[in-house]
Amino acid sequence: MQKASLLCCSNPISSPPPAYFRACRPLSPPIRSRLIAFSSPHLPLNRLHGQRHGLSPLHSTATEEIIEASSNVSGFVEIGYISSVHGLQGELCIKPNTDFPELRFCKAGRRWLRQQVSGKETIKEVELVEGREHPGKKSWILSFSGIETVDEARQLVGSTLLAKEEDRPHLEEGEFYTRDLVGMRVILKETGQVVGTVVNVFNSGANDLLHVMLKSALTMPNGSKESSNLAEASDSGPLVWVPFVEEIVPNVDLNRREMLITPPKGLLELNVRTDERSKKERRQLEWKERKKFQKRLIAAKKKLIEMEQQHVFHGFRFGEKSQVSLLADQIVGVNSKLLQQALENVEIASKRWSIIESLAGTKLVRNRLKISEKCFTPSTSEEKLGTNFTLHKKALHLVSKGKVAVVLDMSDHRNQGKENDPDLGFSTSMENSETSSLQTLLSDERFVKVEHCSSTPLVLISPAGEINSMKKLFSSNNYFGFDPEKVWFLEEERLPVVSSLLEQNRHRILMKSPWEMLHSPVGSGGVVSLLSSENIVENLAENGVEYIQVCHGKRYIGQSSLLLLGLVNEKEADIGIQIFEHTDDVEEGFGMVFSTDIMKKLTRQINKLQFYAISKSNPHVELVEKKWVNVEPSSSNSFEFHSTIFSCLNACSLDKLCVMEITE
Repeated sequence: MQKASLLCCSNPISSPPPAYFRACRPLSPPIRSRLIAFSSPHLPLNRLHGQRHGLSPLHSTATEEIIEASSNVSGFVEIGYISSVHGLQGELCIKPNTDFPELRFCKAGRRWLRQQVSGKETIKEVELVEGREHPGKKSWILSFSGIETVDEARQLVGSTLLAKEEDRPHLEEGEFYTRDLVGMRVILKETGQVVGTVVNVFNSGANDLLHVMLKSALTMPNGSKESSNLAEASDSGPLVWVPFVEEIVPNVDLNRREMLITPPKGLLELNVRTDERSKKERRQLEWKERKKFQKRLIAAKKKLIEMEQQHVFHGFRFGEKSQVSLLADQIVGVNSKLLQQALENVEIASKRWSIIESLAGTKLVRNRLKISEKCFTPSTSEEKLGTNFTLHKKALHLVSKGKVAVVLDMSDHRNQGKENDPDLGFSTSMENSETSSLQTLLSDERFVKVEHCSSTPLVLISPAGEINSMKKLFSSNNYFGFDPEKVWFLEEERLPVVSSLLEQNRHRILMKSPWEMLHSPVGSGGVVSLLSSENIVENLAENGVEYIQVCHGKRYIGQSSLLLLGLVNEKEADIGIQIFEHTDDVEEGFGMVFSTDIMKKLTRQINKLQFYAISKSNPHVELVEKKWVNVEPSSSNSFEFHSTIFSCLNACSLDKLCVMEITE
């Protein structure tokens, strides 16, 4: 095996012409590489002695003389072309295509000219008399025997100057002619997998780049693949750039016409465009998306102006492009309808709602079921449930037919800063997916039986900033058997924090920075607004879903939720709710079943949600006399808005409500 050296060309090409991307033959027109030092022989990379001979490790010494593919010039290499006549003595100006200009143009002897005569390509032998470099013109002045006048010289303009291939200078070890690299197979050294073929070599200034055409069916180093049958793959896939440096191309075998590569992670995927649309189409799409975003931004700003919150726009006059873009995203992301509803409810006393307060009057509900928690075990049986086993069977039938969707709320709706109770909440940290409680729950058949997963739509609501971790967890576990097309990932609903003091008869949105608003989660009531904003309920209804289970907390998931579903179906109710004895905090957890019809009604009537304001102390920034000032309050200065999902009961009549109370 010969070892690859680093490349260096005299005419750097910052970006190859479009034609090069399609080339599958030696370069034409040729790229002219330079001798590393014109006054000295080639300086190879001798790694056996650990010497670099003063060369930067980012450069290489591949030499370039290109053979035309046409059969009638086989055995020749191009060394230049005649560009013009020079002077009055029949001299000709030559543009070199060789790394050896002194050898090719100063040494007298036979050369050949390729010309077009009567539409046919011909090869003509000529005798070089003498040659000299044309200073500052990157060209050479040559004289040929028998060419002594301007008219005789003019007839040769446009011809290509050739030399015999066997006359190519011998290279040092570690040096390669560019044309010898073209057509070589490229193989991953670690696995022996053939990844493609070199179709061209270009100089980027810092180092030379191999243009490699990947196989159309290729298993990438990152694990992605189009086809596992590489034997049937062809070199018709995407083109990628591979730097021709020793660290990435450690071995080049000219005899076997192959090179071994050790690409860093992601190199072969770099510049591989998965979007098959043309550049023009992609630009048009990007332009349309920008226009669409601008329309949304204008509409969002208009809504904030109506609420007299223009101070939010001050950040547009300051900061860099990325910061201004962040502010635009923040403004577009405000749920103005929900914020308006919360501001109208700001006078409601700040307190935690209890089950008794939330379900005032539920003792008048006739559709009630009281059952002991001891009846619910991993192996729920007819013996334990008694007459209620029929409800359990009805629920299983609905789930098996894809009539039930599950909304799993992973957010912590209790006091901010309070640690999760493992018996009530979920661990949303995805750093260790093997031990996360979410993974344990989804793998537990008490949540959804394996045979029912593929037909069960699933909506997951994550805390702010955790949605990517949740997606990664699902992706790495094959979606736990759920159909990826029926899984939605949503981030918990949040609303801006407002000042508690009225300023000009309004509560101002507080700013975390000039380009960020202060936000806080709205609580379990945000589930309804999320389903509304994403049009998920309409999608579920179109796919035949009749009931939507909404769960938060482990106690409310499993056999008890199935029994509640069966009860709602039996009583033809709109909403079902399960409660536990001696549980006062509604945000510790909840388990509810909604008919699709009532959920559609709720998503269209967000004003049925009730908000209450919690007084908090929040540092923020304000613009004072054209300067941003940090405000550190010594007491409560703001309101955070919260809503409970139990306020949805206001939209349901008592005869359409079911309550299942679980006793100890």
